[in-house]
Amino acid sequence: MSPSQPLPPKENTLFKRILKCYEHKQYKNGLKFAKQILTNSKFSDHGETLAMKGLTLNCLGRKEEAYEYVRKGLRNDLKSHVCWHVYGLLQRSDRKYDEAIKCYRNALKWDKDNIQILRDLSLLQIQMRDLEGYRDTRYQLFILRPTQRASWIGFAMAYHLLKDYDMALKILEEFRKTQTKRGYDYEHSELLLYQNMVMREAGNLEDALNHLNKYEEQICDKLSVMETKAKLHLDLKNLKEAKEIYTELLNRNPENHLYYDGFEAATQSGLDLKFLFRRNLE
Repeated sequence: MSPSQPLPPKENTLFKRILKCYEHKQYKNGLKFAKQILTNSKFSDHGETLAMKGLTLNCLGRKEEAYEYVRKGLRNDLKSHVCWHVYGLLQRSDRKYDEAIKCYRNALKWDKDNIQILRDLSLLQIQMRDLEGYRDTRYQLFILRPTQRASWIGFAMAYHLLKDYDMALKILEEFRKTQTKRGYDYEHSELLLYQNMVMREAGNLEDALNHLNKYEEQICDKLSVMETKAKLHLDLKNLKEAKEIYTELLNRNPENHLYYDGFEAATQSGLDLKFLFRRNLE
């Protein structure tokens, strides 16, 4: 049997067990299942099984053997996305991130819509600060999983990191529109806070303040709302409003020195600050 041909049902079931054992960190059991396939002379050179055996050995600290089996598996089946993905995981474990990315890209040549490989690739791209590559990969994931929250957020974050704030905000707003009242929860709250943060980074301070006023009832973290509002009022020179909020914040937590800094900036005088400080000590 060719090492690149699909396994028959019995052996394919064993191979799936190897994958499950790897996912659940049952490495010794995984090796047993790999042995059952590879000791059969018909499948002794099966590329994907050899690669998975190597990956499992790597998790047991047997690195030399791991590379030997993975490379042998890859040689036997160069068109297997599994073999290339496994080789990439091995390279990543040794912090050879550029090599791992090359392996993931080769894997995607043979299975371009593989969600797990795309996710692994995106994680390395963000780690290596390949922001354009990260954006492209997140776009692929978005197209493949358009109903998932993570797809929208990851896609928006890619543009955010590239400082294309307008595009990031467009994506976040389109996603927000898909949310129903029933979907208003902590995750929705965090989405609104993230959307607001992007607005502030874009320099849209008035929009950010209006956004908070409009959606604050849907935001769970009321303290973050107060702190952000205070800072926005301060930056917009709405000193009276900023002073009122910083006073309330200091009453809640008189030990936060950032609140004192904000209050002093809002009053433009140290006199009110000294009075407030004495009152909080009493």
